[in-house]
Amino acid sequence: MTHLLSLSDYRRRRRRVYFDRSELTLLLALYSERVARGEWRDYAIDHGVGAAVFSVFRHTLDRPVFTVAKAPGRGGPMEYTLLSGRERLGCCGSLPDLLALFDRYPHAVPTD
Repeated sequence: MTHLLSLSDYRRRRRRVYFDRSELTLLLALYSERVARGEWRDYAIDHGVGAAVFSVFRHTLDRPVFTVAKAPGRGGPMEYTLLSGRERLGCCGSLPDLLALFDRYPHAVPTD
């Protein structure tokens, strides 16, 4: 007798993570403010199993200047992390608190 096993029962179940409308509004407001100053020029949004990522670039072909990641925390609620390259600049339980960290870092002055 053949016994069928479902592979999904054995895989770790993780759900896809997305930014909601209010989070995107906050992220894009900060992005547009920095574009107007001439600091940032491009962005990318990635979402997948376990994390959603918003990255900003100074030039289109460069690596991200900053990355905001949204992922489930260890206790269950979402956790937001600010990265610059591989350096972790901060971690907060709410996106507005995390975006306030951008005020701590110096702004680039456009040379054009």
